Amino acid sequence: MVEVGHGDGRPVLFLSDAHLGSGADSLERERQLCALLGEAAGRCQAVFLLGDIFDFWFTYRHVVPRGHVRLLGRLAELSDSGVGIHFFIGNHDMWVFDYLQGEVGAATYSEPELFLIGGRRFLVGHGDGLGHLDKGFDFMRGVFRSRFNQRLFAALPSSLTFPIARRWSDNNKLRHERQDSLHYLGDDREGIVVYCRQRLEAEPIDYCVFGHRHTPLVMPLGEGCTYVNTGDWLIGRNYAEYSPTDHTLCLYDYQKGRIG
Repeated sequence: MVEVGHGDGRPVLFLSDAHLGSGADSLERERQLCALLGEAAGRCQAVFLLGDIFDFWFTYRHVVPRGHVRLLGRLAELSDSGVGIHFFIGNHDMWVFDYLQGEVGAATYSEPELFLIGGRRFLVGHGDGLGHLDKGFDFMRGVFRSRFNQRLFAALPSSLTFPIARRWSDNNKLRHERQDSLHYLGDDREGIVVYCRQRLEAEPIDYCVFGHRHTPLVMPLGEGCTYVNTGDWLIGRNYAEYSPTDHTLCLYDYQKGRIG
């Protein structure tokens, strides 16, 4: 279990699925995200980025992908000022590897992790592949996370790999929109919820906080546990904020205020 903060009561921020680099409004999304993180600099003790922050990223040994300099600079500023940065790789930016850790001091995770925040236990992750309800997705996830395949991809010129990755990313989003409509599908069809309930059977958890589904949601899971999905920054500009002083976790829309 990873302990976060120093018990000083400052809030913790969670957000996911910005998909920076995708869509005509990507630069505006990045500026708004940087504005939110700038506001967090003076009052938050930690920021959790729950995956698919970038629509695509591949960490080459000597080459940095073009773009996202505003966000990378903001994250470096936060880290330098003492704010903890926790970055979970998603199914779109799974090839970040150790870049953010080395450049901006972010702790990086590839699987759900348990955290202790203000005396409460948080199970946190992106959410892709959990519950194993989609065998096709499980297979592709294994292919893309294979070390051997990653080395093969890295050996190809970026002029070839980036167009391939962009095409796959666009097809993946279209598939998500067709098959996983953006509303709660029910306890037995939500892979993240299936996974969280399995974890609850083995250990006590106060909050399960995930992204991936692009559906902002707060709901009880039983055993005193609350499931929170942070929605997305792609469409909704959603994020969640936890206050250790009164143990409340709320959802927000950056432009509209509290939504749940």
